[in-house]
Order: sequence, then C-alpha cells, then structure tokens
Amino acid sequence: MLLYILKRVLSAISVVIVTLVASFALFFFAPTDPAGVICGPRCTPERVADIEASLGLDQPKAEQILLYMKGIVVGREYSTGGVVRECAAPCLGYSYTLGQPVTKLIGAALPVTVSIVLGGAVVYLLVGVLAGTIAAQVRGTSLDRFVVGTTLVVQAIPYFVFALLIALYATFLPDSGYHPITENPFLWASGLLAAWLTVGVTNAASYTRYSRASMIEALGQDFVRTATSKGISRRRVVYRHGLRAGLTPVVTIFGIDLAFQLTGAIFTESIFNLPGLGQLALRAFGQYDLPVLMGGVLIGSVLLVVMNLVVDIVYTFLDPRVRLG
Repeated sequence: MLLYILKRVLSAISVVIVTLVASFALFFFAPTDPAGVICGPRCTPERVADIEASLGLDQPKAEQILLYMKGIVVGREYSTGGVVRECAAPCLGYSYTLGQPVTKLIGAALPVTVSIVLGGAVVYLLVGVLAGTIAAQVRGTSLDRFVVGTTLVVQAIPYFVFALLIALYATFLPDSGYHPITENPFLWASGLLAAWLTVGVTNAASYTRYSRASMIEALGQDFVRTATSKGISRRRVVYRHGLRAGLTPVVTIFGIDLAFQLTGAIFTESIFNLPGLGQLALRAFGQYDLPVLMGGVLIGSVLLVVMNLVVDIVYTFLDPRVRLG
C-alpha cells in the first residue's frame, strides 16, 4: 500500500503542476490587461507600465510561473514601490487589488466554506443513507415509492432556486452569517443552519437513491442470506453486514462530491452572505486578481486529488475484496 500511495502522491503533484500552468496560460492569453483593470478606464499608459513593473507583470511569462512555483516550495521576496516584502513558503503571492498575502485571504475564507460543506455533509449523509436503507428494506411498497418520488421532486428543483426559497421563506431559521467557532460555537452553528439545511436537503435526495440502490444489491448477496439463515436478527444483518457492503459505492461518490462542494460553494455563500472561497474567487475574477485566482485553483486541485486518494484507501476498509497495489 505504501508504494501505491507514493505513486499516487507523485501523480497528484504532476496534476497540480499542470493545472497551475494551464491556469497561468489562460490568464495571460486572455485579452484583458490586469494593470488596466486595477488602474481604471482613465489610466495613462505610463501609469499602466508602472503598475505592471510593480506587480512583476513585465517579466517573461515563463519566469513568472517559475517564481510562483518557487514561492510555494521555499518562499520568495516581493518588491513593490521600492519596498521588499518577505513571503514565507507556501507563498501564493499578494493580491493585486487588496495588497494582502493570498494565504491570509484564503486562510480567512477556507474555514467558512469548510464549515458549510461539512455541516451539510452530516445532514445529507445521515438523512440520505438512513432513508435509502429503509426504502431498500420495503422495496416496492407505498413507503418506498413515496421516498423515491420525494427525491425526484427535490432533484428537479435547481439548487439556486431551492436556496433562494430557504433564504426568503424559512424565516423561522436564525439569520445567516459566519462567526468563528472558537469565539462562539452557538453563533457559529446558528449562522450556518440555513446553509446546512439547503446543502443537506438537496444532496440528501441523491444519496437516498444511491443508498437505496446499493442496499438492494447488498441485501441480495449470499453473505446476507447466510447471516439470516444463522438466526441473526434482521436489524443486525441489515445495519452491520448489508450496510457495510452497501456503503462502498456511496463513499466513492461522497469523496468526490465533498471535494467539488468545497471548491464550488459559490451559490450557497452568495445567497446566505457567507464570506467563503466562492465569494473570494468571484471577487478576484471580477477584478482580474491573478494571485487570488491561482490560490483558489491550487486549493481546488489539491482537494480533488487528496480526496481521490482518501477514497481509495477507505475503500479497502469497507470492502475486504479491494486491495491497493
């Protein structure tokens, strides 16, 4: 397993590097001039040249990306207006418009997004897996049809529409807002409750169907019939033997979903006014702030490859038939 993990880590590093290079290329091939965006429509050519020099945009493109990579590994120095600033590794640069370290901006936004996604994940995993398991046991009955029909209705509603309905009409919920959990855990939870319910309910519909299909297949396996014939209680057979096998494909979907939700929570953050990674990336995109955009791309690519590796490892514990090699 150690050799497999080492190979996957090397592969993940190569994926992240290619993603960063591609992002740099897209930025520099775009028709928009970042110095002109920062300076404004009435900016003189001399002022644009000064801004490009201060941001290092006048250097060769290959040199810029190599310096960026160097900053991530060992750190680097930034010289702006005659002032030299040290940026310790992992250095993701300074925001063009805010003048703050990108690591500081991402460090402030990441806990918000993580709180939204993990809280929602608890809701949709508990609700989805439980509802799917119950529906699988009563397959073909009215309860089963009601559960499946409800999930289809929820999935038919676009996510942003559902989130807007919660924000507009769920007035019984506490006002949305982010408060650090270290300062006040109660305010932290109450401010994220609406976002958790939105993420949880919409995704629970999918996980109910995933769990139902997986459990139907697992409960029809020989080992389940053998356990039942030995006199083991139905509850123990379902929740100890069948559920372990039924969760295997669900875990795969969950790992990928979690990574995508961490990097794509922009609708939830915008509707509930939560200053997470999505809001940060949207502002950076509108202001053509390359260092912040690159920081978001780096975080997203790392999360995706790490979650893929974690899913593969967890797979071996859930399904003894799977061996990494």
